Amino acid sequence: MSVAGLDRRAWAWASYDWANSAFPTVVTTFVIAAYFTKGIAPDPATGQAQWGWTQALAGFGIALLSPVLGAVADAGGRRRAMLALCTVAVVAATACIWFARPHPEWTLWALVCVGLGTVAFEVGTVFYNAMLPGLVPEERIGRLSGLAWGLGYAGGLACLALALVLLVLPDPPFFGLDRGEAEHLRAVALLTAAWTALFGWPVLVMLPDPAGPKPGWGAAARSGLGEIAAVLRALPRRPALLRFLVARLFYTDGLNTLFAFGAIYAAGVFGMGFEEILLFGIALNVTAGSGAAGFGLVEDRVGSRRMVLGALLAMMACGAGLLLVEGKAAFWALALVLGSVMGPAQSASRSLMAKMAPPGEAAAHFGLFALSGRATGFAGPAVLAAVTQATASQRAGMATVLVFLGVGAGVLATVREG
Repeated sequence: MSVAGLDRRAWAWASYDWANSAFPTVVTTFVIAAYFTKGIAPDPATGQAQWGWTQALAGFGIALLSPVLGAVADAGGRRRAMLALCTVAVVAATACIWFARPHPEWTLWALVCVGLGTVAFEVGTVFYNAMLPGLVPEERIGRLSGLAWGLGYAGGLACLALALVLLVLPDPPFFGLDRGEAEHLRAVALLTAAWTALFGWPVLVMLPDPAGPKPGWGAAARSGLGEIAAVLRALPRRPALLRFLVARLFYTDGLNTLFAFGAIYAAGVFGMGFEEILLFGIALNVTAGSGAAGFGLVEDRVGSRRMVLGALLAMMACGAGLLLVEGKAAFWALALVLGSVMGPAQSASRSLMAKMAPPGEAAAHFGLFALSGRATGFAGPAVLAAVTQATASQRAGMATVLVFLGVGAGVLATVREG
């Protein structure tokens, strides 16, 4: 039985986005990140620096491992098995954050748990994304990718809302949790781990690896290393793919910087307090998820490249307006419109990679896709920080995001899809 033109296998695949998006939303963006910097680290500034270095090291590991392990998964025919291993690693690392008490001596423990969870999460998406091309015909890839991305935004927010209602906000806490030892915050890690495990199983059950004999892990590793070497050597002869990866390198830097500094900009320029910023973040994620799901239907008609390019241009127009407006109401209106095209830019990028990857090499190519999203992740924040410091203006600093989006859009405009 199909729903919205998608069968049970496609829905099972899409549901994994709902499951695993709890980790970046709750752990690396909102609750656990704030708990570490304010509760575990010696002081917030030190905590921010330690958190930043951990994310940088995790990014290096992701960039190093993703293409290689993707190629090994292609060669060994074990995408589901490797996705399962990554999912178990995310669940275990997240659950172990519970033991990180609010004292500086638990700093290393907390950072190792978060770092390992981040690497496992990102590497797992390589195997997950590589399943996409085999689930639906090419003319429906945009619909499925957009649906899954929208479910991801919704799942992350649902887990966050549950954490806030059941654990973070109640005073006295439910379940006899000790606020003095931050158990109400540490328990959020257990909730996130349980959420990932509870909702992550359908894809592992309903999407088996291809039947037939499989090489041993050693043979798969040797074959995979040969495959990724061949893919890299072939890139200069595939200019469309190479330009797409370069374009994504730039516009992903812009997107990630926008995510990282949007709340800081809202607080500094428009005087938003913590509660309003949290509400703003939730609203932005709702519009991004709705946009990803809704525009996925349009994408299949206009093409993935055009969808990404149109979303980037719309983001630049909204971003320019956000740099100029003075009133908070205008800021909210433009920000929500911008959010509605952020999701499509990400989901259509995944669709475009699925269409450009040769059959049998999807995981290796999604490894390069992950690499292009991480290789220069430091550049956007560094340029923003330098310009902000030089001009003493948050608006000038945020304007650098438009440059990254513009360069990415310019390179993408030279890519031919298909």
